[in-house]
Amino acid sequence: MFIRYLNDMKSWILLFVLSLGFADLIIWLDKGIPVEAKSVIYINVLLLSVLLIFVIWRYFRETKFMKALRPLIDGVEEDWQEALPEPLSLRDEMTNDVLRQVANDYLKRLYALKATNVIESDYTAAWVHEVKAPLTAMKLVIEANRNETVLRKIETEWLRVHLLIEQQLYISRLPSLESDYVLEKNGIHRLVAGEVRELASWCRQKNIAIEFEGEDREVVTDSKWCRFIIRQVMTNAVKYSPSGATIWITTDVTASSNVSLSIKDEGPGIPSHDLPRLFDKGFTGGTGRLHNAATGLGLYLAKTVADKIGITLTVQSEIGHGTTMQLTFTTENDFDSVLT
Repeated sequence: MFIRYLNDMKSWILLFVLSLGFADLIIWLDKGIPVEAKSVIYINVLLLSVLLIFVIWRYFRETKFMKALRPLIDGVEEDWQEALPEPLSLRDEMTNDVLRQVANDYLKRLYALKATNVIESDYTAAWVHEVKAPLTAMKLVIEANRNETVLRKIETEWLRVHLLIEQQLYISRLPSLESDYVLEKNGIHRLVAGEVRELASWCRQKNIAIEFEGEDREVVTDSKWCRFIIRQVMTNAVKYSPSGATIWITTDVTASSNVSLSIKDEGPGIPSHDLPRLFDKGFTGGTGRLHNAATGLGLYLAKTVADKIGITLTVQSEIGHGTTMQLTFTTENDFDSVLT
């Protein structure tokens, strides 16, 4: 920082040195000034020493404010305005005022944006709840006339609309997940079975079989959000499985004693170059474009929720050999320290 300070002050230092040199030149040219050479050298050394001491003093004084700002640059905290150092000069005071003004403007815009988001979120949640009423009525009509072939086909389309509505509802709840999180013991088979029942009509239409392998295992997690993750994975498995295929649901225990749930389909598989971006928001990949049925949201939301509630979500796939999605339930997660 000292070198940068000298670079900033180079014009003043240059002015002082040139002035001293000009004074020496006048003394040397004016024969009427009887000054010995050693006296001139002595005065030059003395003045240059004074300049050096002055520059060092000003360096420590003028950079004190900047040095106090550096920790704020390295790690900005929410209350960084309170940590601003006291200004030592007019320049420091103006810098302080500008920082505070920018921060206040930023907070005003942030609060306005949050208020808008809250309104939009509340509107979305209200809209979803309003839409669920006629959907429930439609479901009752379908259940009462299940023997009708046309209604069985409509039931599948009803299910897809229902799943999209539910997904939108969970999206609106996602920002407040921390306040809507309950840890409890759950059997994996029970969690998966609930989602299998939800997708039963779709599976019947495509003649897809669901096979369970492995013993039922208990995990400590939030059942609602865990089922949301399973739903996104199961929806993809059913969506991309051909008619007459089988979806294999396997429970196991990893080498590190963590319970894992694997959902394997017999779909077309995912190219290796698409796997690293599979959980990116909006990414559909070659398979999604081919089927023209992907939104790029399902797996992104599943991954986001999984990371938040302590579930590791991974994928293995190969072209022509289906896709396996694995949920590994870790023993601890980010909320454990808060909830306990």
